[in-house]
Amino acid sequence: MHLHLPFDLLMGRLPLILHVMEITGVLAFAVSGVVDARKQRLDAVGTFIVAFATAFGGGTVRDVLLDRRPFYWVEHEYYVLLIFAMSIGAAMVFRVVSTVASDRAMLVADAIGLGLFSVTGTSLALVAQMTPTVAVMMGIISAVFGGVLRDVLCNEVPMILRDRSPYATCSFVGCWVYVGLTWLRADQEVALLSGALVTMGMRLLSVQFGWKLPS
Repeated sequence: MHLHLPFDLLMGRLPLILHVMEITGVLAFAVSGVVDARKQRLDAVGTFIVAFATAFGGGTVRDVLLDRRPFYWVEHEYYVLLIFAMSIGAAMVFRVVSTVASDRAMLVADAIGLGLFSVTGTSLALVAQMTPTVAVMMGIISAVFGGVLRDVLCNEVPMILRDRSPYATCSFVGCWVYVGLTWLRADQEVALLSGALVTMGMRLLSVQFGWKLPS
C-alpha cells in the first residue's frame, strides 16, 4: 500500500502541533514515572532513571528502529533538564500530585501520554517513508514501551501484561485513524488530534466501563 503523504511531511517539516504534543506526552509520562518511583521510595538518582526511562524509552526505541539521529531527547536537551529538575524535587512533585490529583487524574495523564506518543511516533515513521503498517507499529512502540520500562524498573509486572483492559489496542486504533486521515489528505493538525483523541477516549472509556480483552 502506497501512502500519499502531504508535502510538509515529505519534506520533513513537521507541524508545530507535533512538537507541542511531543513535549506534553513527555511531561505526562515523566510525572507518572516520578510518582511510581516515589511510591517505591527511590532516591533522586533512582527517580531520575525511572522518569527518564518512562518519558524517553519508547521514543528512543522508535528512533533506533528508524535509524533516526540524533535521538529526540538529545536534540531537545531541555527535556532531560526538566526531568532532572523534577527528580531533584521529586518529594515536592509527589506531594503536589497526591494533593491535587487522584488515581483517576493520573489515569487521565497516562491516557494523554498514550494518545500523544501514538500519533507522534506514527507521524515520524511516515516521514521516514515507512509503510502504514510499520508506521502504526512504531506508534505503538513509542506509546507503550516507556511504561513497560517504568514498571520493570519499579519491580512490577508491566501494566500492559497484567491489565486486561485495552491499552495497546487503543494505541493501535488511534494510529490507524491518523494514518487513514493522512491518506485522505486531511490537515495534519486534524489528523494528529483525531488520532490522539481516539486513543485517549478509548482508553478512558475502557477503564470507566470495565472493558476487558478476551483471555
